[in-house]
Amino acid sequence: MRRIRRGFTGMRIWLSFWLSLVCGVVFVLPSVFATDVVMVPQNFSALAEKVSSGVVNIRTEKIVSGGGRVFRHFGQNPFGNDDRFNDFFEKFFGDQMPREHKERSLGSGFIIDKQGYIVTNNHVIENATKIAVKLKNGKQYDAEIVGRDPSTDIALIKIKTTEPLTELPMGDSNSLQVGQWVVAIGSPFGLEQTVTAGIISAKGRVIGSGPYDNFLQTDASINPGNSGGPLIDMNGRVVGINTAIIASGQGIGFAIPINLAKGVIEQLKTKGSVTRGWLGVVIQDLTDEMAEYAGSPDRKGAMVMEVMPGQPAEAAGMQPKDIIIEVNGQPVSSSHDLTALVADLAVGEKAKITVLRNGKKQTLTIEVAKRPEDTKQLASGDGAAPAPADELGIRVTNLTPELAKRLNSNHKEGVVIDDLDPDGKGAAAGLQAGDIIKEINHTPIKNTKDYAAAMSKFKGSKLQFFIWRPNTGFLVIGIPK
Repeated sequence: MRRIRRGFTGMRIWLSFWLSLVCGVVFVLPSVFATDVVMVPQNFSALAEKVSSGVVNIRTEKIVSGGGRVFRHFGQNPFGNDDRFNDFFEKFFGDQMPREHKERSLGSGFIIDKQGYIVTNNHVIENATKIAVKLKNGKQYDAEIVGRDPSTDIALIKIKTTEPLTELPMGDSNSLQVGQWVVAIGSPFGLEQTVTAGIISAKGRVIGSGPYDNFLQTDASINPGNSGGPLIDMNGRVVGINTAIIASGQGIGFAIPINLAKGVIEQLKTKGSVTRGWLGVVIQDLTDEMAEYAGSPDRKGAMVMEVMPGQPAEAAGMQPKDIIIEVNGQPVSSSHDLTALVADLAVGEKAKITVLRNGKKQTLTIEVAKRPEDTKQLASGDGAAPAPADELGIRVTNLTPELAKRLNSNHKEGVVIDDLDPDGKGAAAGLQAGDIIKEINHTPIKNTKDYAAAMSKFKGSKLQFFIWRPNTGFLVIGIPK
């Protein structure tokens, strides 16, 4: 009996232990997941009902050359660029191939005020000869273009009506958090007033669509026809403009942050076009090597590759290799940040630009100019014959105006790598023909004489080449002792 009692006693202890664990788990789980966030909303019905009247369907007509869909189908040459294929079509169809035809497309938009202003994507209405807007109640109106901005893919159109319109309020896309619920409303494939829900998957996405890429990524279903429609937060405010998808992906859509769009929309509404600020510099992101070389404590900022002659930055004393870290007190983490911040500056405004120069902060006052259409300018310089190859297997020559033009560079001084020994240390480290050497171990290199002196001075030391490479920008390449 005692053994049995001890057995029961042992069993009670084990049961008590496991129950305490289970109770602990049951007790702990709520405390782990207890937050103010509702993980799954009950439904989106009230939200959809609240905002759907402010979402419109947009239908456009465009005149397109190319003979229509049949000709476009057969126009895909199975023989590549074989002239026999072209001769065949010219013989049988002659001048009929480039016949113009009407092309219809669909998109979405949203009403921003009761005067009839509607925001959509530029690609929805670009080159349209006719724009029709259909409201949720089924009524249809012709629309006119107020203004467009291809750089951000934003357009503003307007309809004339006396009936009351539902305007959608704009939210704050900067305050969005990854994982936050959002709703997309639009006309995918012409299916009007389609509501889809998801979350903010990521912020600050750069997808290569232009200089002002800064997209919100969402898994709320977006398809062709959603373009220009609103991305809505749970308070019924527009936080993005649905714009792009990855065709081969599922659950990957992109929206323009509404904070980026607000200034563009206001300028389109008041002026019909967008004017952006301009400093007159060419910039690039920092690499780890460049940040270390320039004395930057982190990789945040945008490095100045070139300062355009006669532009505001030159007048203020900005120099190549400066790292821009702030604009009017706002931090700059990357070249995209800088581009967006400068674009929002008013022409004529005196902006405070903080730079890191040789590891020390300086603040420059720059009077902002209007961004020009074409900023390419040619550099000038003087030349000399190539020097013989050195111990690194590098042969350099002075930068000349002709070389600068050929390399599409605005640099006036430096030496160009004319040739490399493929088995030499320079080639092994990653130097290439066409690289413009600007500095060696922080010593400026203006010509071949400077290059020879630096190579002699730092012989036996670790070398750091600060170079400019065509189509790439500034790089730092290290060569060990």
